[in-house]
Amino acid sequence: MRTSESPTRQRRIRREEGSSRGHVRPLGRADSAPDAVKPDEPAPLRRMKPRAQAWASGTTPARVTQRQRQSRRARAQTMTATAPRRRVNVWQVFSWRTVSGMLVIGLGIVLYLFLTVDAFYISAVAIGGEKYLTREEIFRYSDIARRHIFWIDPADVEARLKAVPNIADASVLVGWPPDMVQIIVTEREPALVWEQGVRVWVDVNGIVMRQREDQPDLLRVVNQNAENPIGVGERIPQTMVEGALFLKKRHPNIEVLLYDTVKGLGYHDGRGWTVWFGSGDDMETKLLVYNQLAAEITGKLQAGEIVMSDPDRPYYTVLWVEGQ
Repeated sequence: MRTSESPTRQRRIRREEGSSRGHVRPLGRADSAPDAVKPDEPAPLRRMKPRAQAWASGTTPARVTQRQRQSRRARAQTMTATAPRRRVNVWQVFSWRTVSGMLVIGLGIVLYLFLTVDAFYISAVAIGGEKYLTREEIFRYSDIARRHIFWIDPADVEARLKAVPNIADASVLVGWPPDMVQIIVTEREPALVWEQGVRVWVDVNGIVMRQREDQPDLLRVVNQNAENPIGVGERIPQTMVEGALFLKKRHPNIEVLLYDTVKGLGYHDGRGWTVWFGSGDDMETKLLVYNQLAAEITGKLQAGEIVMSDPDRPYYTVLWVEGQ
């Protein structure tokens, strides 16, 4: 039987016995014999095996750690191989500043090309509707040669073309190469030929145009006492044009009409006199009165001129009276 020892003595003994890398623990009640220790005595001590002897044969802590690392690597590789691949979004890779910078650079390059490439400068246009004018003349009147497509205003081009006396209407379309500019014109039709120093065309509205070609079937109006030649772009009173066309319609054999700044329109009658109808308005009434007057004087006298400017007060000059 062991003798009783002080607690300090017991702890010193345990430290000395555990110096061989073993651990000492007190025996519990389950490990001791029923009658080995009395209740008032301290629990007996039991020597434990050293830690190096607790591992299985051929196993060390370093190998266990290495195997654990290899197992973790194998599990990670298995998860990587079986996991679905994640698609990379390009817009997430680049920041918004990078994308904005690339857009600015791209737009700058496009703008530079637009302003410098010759393909965007007007050298030719598509023209339609021409009849008397040539395409070269219409292109010259448009005044868009060697201009950039960005600086072309269709409304301005249409206004310049409509200012040409021969052009009644114009439509301008601006697009992309090859037909960047398309021009459609409607030319004025000549109604008669006006002779006043030069020969010009006059349309139904009285607009004076350059004569483009000779048309023998057009009615000619000759201004006898004009001091200055008439210019392209001037206007003849519309009533004068309408009156001349009315006379031509009533007397298709008339080829030339006369014009006097005071007496108006007139023509040489085959009965030997000249009749004047004034400004050209109310031509139907004037012509009716003239026919009645001509029937009255025919065979009685020879008139020199008959003036019908006022159908209520016509007058005539007498060259001679028959039988005298």
